[in-house]
Amino acid sequence: MSKYFIFIPNLLSIFRIGLVYPILNNIFLGEFVISLIYFLIASITDALDGFLARRMNWQTYLGTILDPVADKLLLSGTIFILWLNSFIPLYIFIIFIGRDIAILLGAAIHMTLIETETPLPNILGKLTTALQIIYIFVVLLLQILQFNISLIMLDIFILIITLLSLVVYAKDWFISLNKYHNE
Repeated sequence: MSKYFIFIPNLLSIFRIGLVYPILNNIFLGEFVISLIYFLIASITDALDGFLARRMNWQTYLGTILDPVADKLLLSGTIFILWLNSFIPLYIFIIFIGRDIAILLGAAIHMTLIETETPLPNILGKLTTALQIIYIFVVLLLQILQFNISLIMLDIFILIITLLSLVVYAKDWFISLNKYHNE
């Protein structure tokens, strides 16, 4: 029976991609409550599609591509529009986007040279994604509540975790590349 539902995680990823534009547009328009609701729904679908894919064994090749693409579009797009509207500093934007670009390039190289399957995310990468979601939630919530407080400590924390995650991914890529060249 479960083989008939194998497409559900993919539909959740597609739905999440579909929520990106309304989230970004509503942030741009200053409709932070609507943006936050859409962002929370998108974040829940992210957790749910991964849970269903693993727990119910509904993993597909398409899902291994759709899920990270949906994550990158959601997080990178939201970070971009928050920076564009001066709700977050430039350095947060650069580090978040830089990490995502580096991960995409690393995955492309890995899939081209080493193996055709998409590399699996590590626990620190998953933690980083979760913390970036929380960071965006906090930024949107502060806009809703119209609190003008400094997030410098939160910024520093999220930057350290994001950079550490990138270092771990890079280390894994270099190990894989080294194994590939030694074979």
